[in-house]
Amino acid sequence: MRATTIHAPFDMRVEDVPEPMVQLPTDAVVRVLRACICGSDLWAYRGESARQPGQRIGHEFLGIVEETGSEVSGVRTGDLVVAPFMWSDGVCDYCREGLTTSCVHGGFWGAVGYDGGQGEAVRVPFADGTLVRLPKEAASDEHLLSALLTLSDVMGTGHHAALGAGAGKGATVAVVGDGAVGLCAVLAAKRLGAERIIALGRHRTRTDIARAFGATDVVAERGEAAVEAVRELTRGQGAHAVVEAVGTEQSMRTAVDITRDGGAIGFVGVPHGSGTGLDLGVMFDRNIALRGGVAPVRAYIPELLPDILDGTIDPSPVFDLTVGLEGVPDGYKAMDERTALKVLIVNS
Repeated sequence: MRATTIHAPFDMRVEDVPEPMVQLPTDAVVRVLRACICGSDLWAYRGESARQPGQRIGHEFLGIVEETGSEVSGVRTGDLVVAPFMWSDGVCDYCREGLTTSCVHGGFWGAVGYDGGQGEAVRVPFADGTLVRLPKEAASDEHLLSALLTLSDVMGTGHHAALGAGAGKGATVAVVGDGAVGLCAVLAAKRLGAERIIALGRHRTRTDIARAFGATDVVAERGEAAVEAVRELTRGQGAHAVVEAVGTEQSMRTAVDITRDGGAIGFVGVPHGSGTGLDLGVMFDRNIALRGGVAPVRAYIPELLPDILDGTIDPSPVFDLTVGLEGVPDGYKAMDERTALKVLIVNS
């Protein structure tokens, strides 16, 4: 089959690799219909996250179950399914508590020796604990497929950030970051009942999506100017609920500075370039809570899925460029150069 591999910084290739097969009784093989490129994939692309030459990549996909192991009972051949960005067994203590990303048997797609989502098919370990069945009729609805694909990562991650920040009915929420996760956090905050949502971002096409998703205000400034703008919008106090969806030292500092005393930050940006750390004294003095981390999206899919199916939320606008599998290297280039927000991969 064909699959995306990474060989060196900026060297992405689509190559022939062995077809996946059921290796363990708990496995399934999924033929990929839709996948995408994540902003976090760019750290590997830029050489800031180590990868072995030829390693697979991609952690967001949905598709059709092609084969199952003898112990798989939750999905059957022919089912349309979505996979969260990590596999999990569904039965360990962490999975039972909803923290599927800490599963004792879990792992990431594209890890050494495992398939990545940016290919024609994927071997799925612990299929019963990992895969979520979708309505079969969705397979013929292009728009709905795009929306459902966001359940594999960005919609669930945005939801995790909004929950960590304490977004809820009547809340004022500020979102630092205008990538797909930040935009989905806006949508999640709106879904959770936030009354005011301040989106921080400089790119008009992205902030237009933020407004469509429920943002009431947009702050285009950065650094101290952004802090001043948010405080001006909030009577000098800042927002009770702040989402940090970038992962840099600067973005976290901005998040702390725009959080109201007694408020909380939901952080989901993959940390990079933050070696000097946070000033815990500031957070201590102002009673600021910090919650978040790797989003256990498998635990959120059953909650978010009905709202996508009935149209209550539609995260599909985060995809603004579509490529076939052979066009994936061009998709990486487009996202790296910020000419694309998030690239959808369609397997014919």
